Amino acid sequence: MDAPTRVLKAIDHEESDRVPAFESAFSNNTIRSHYGSPADAGAAGGLATIQNLPNRDQILKWAMSNRELLTKGLVDNFAFLRRVRIDIGLTYITHQPRMLVEDRLIDEFGRIMKLEPDKQDGTLILGYHGGHLRSFEDYEHWERPDPQDPMRLAALLAGNDAQQQMKNEVLSVPAFGGMMEPSWEPFGLEVFSRILARPKQAKKVFDDLGTLALELTKIMAENGAKVVLIWDDYGFKNGLFMSPSNYRTYVFPWLRRMCDAAHKRDCRLLLHSDGDLTAIFEDIINCGVDALNPIDPTTANPKYDIFALHEKYGHRLTFVGNISPVMLSVGTISQIKEYAKRLIRELAPGGGYIFSSGHSINPAITVDRWEAVMQVRDQYGSYPIRVPK
Repeated sequence: MDAPTRVLKAIDHEESDRVPAFESAFSNNTIRSHYGSPADAGAAGGLATIQNLPNRDQILKWAMSNRELLTKGLVDNFAFLRRVRIDIGLTYITHQPRMLVEDRLIDEFGRIMKLEPDKQDGTLILGYHGGHLRSFEDYEHWERPDPQDPMRLAALLAGNDAQQQMKNEVLSVPAFGGMMEPSWEPFGLEVFSRILARPKQAKKVFDDLGTLALELTKIMAENGAKVVLIWDDYGFKNGLFMSPSNYRTYVFPWLRRMCDAAHKRDCRLLLHSDGDLTAIFEDIINCGVDALNPIDPTTANPKYDIFALHEKYGHRLTFVGNISPVMLSVGTISQIKEYAKRLIRELAPGGGYIFSSGHSINPAITVDRWEAVMQVRDQYGSYPIRVPK
């Protein structure tokens, strides 16, 4: 069975040949090198390469719109994902760099980002370093991301091309920003909090982002995407970034429209959100979200538990997660294997589950721990599920 069929069956709550696997990010040069992939492959490496070149802004714009160049990079990354037995490869549609300033870049939303090497294995990590916009007035003068920019469609089509070249052994999923992360990060939390206290300003920001995300959902689905991923962290370890009522006012009306637009075009919506989402979990499901990643296992709330949530909502939502990155970094092989086996045993029967970490694969995760995880999926992840206790 090919990866698109395997993933879609899981999201549609059907059993396929085996449980599909996914990672939202694979920032680990050691594991990449072990599986024959160049260090810092992908966007981070590309940015590092052109950072000191003359005319770098023009080079960036050309590179982000060049379908052939994008396809080559995606094929290289998808080939690595195939070697580590992951079924989904992401194609980035938004968060594109707009300008490079010294050792930092400012992306199209207005976030300041910086490439920094990890101290452990040198992996380049693109980290958030604050907002470029200092006021609502700055926002009004900032050029909004255009959903019709040719680079969006070029990225999507490059992902489709890469998937075909990989003979459907990896499903290409376009990924773009939603309404929450791109609302506060361009300002920083302090400035954003002042905007949030002014409902007209807040509504303007959220509606601009909602319009962008809705149009991108339609464009992606109309051009062959069967799944779209929305980057949109709603919370952190101790709770939500804003009150549930604000999510219901500003965010969820747009999320519902995005889900409706995707479903009308035979497309599914996968939401990526870290943090404790307990207070809005049912709202997310009621919007029509098909799958949720990663069901963050490191929150301060012990009740935010994937097994309890699956027991209550498993018939309505596909769960994507959630082996703790802390466990993967410092836990024993035995602990990792037992937890991975439990995920498959309790969540996978009947479909509706995609195997994944609880965030991403970071530089602290060793090769033997990664292989232990995937050995469990290989050994116990075939249907029908039979995992001993």
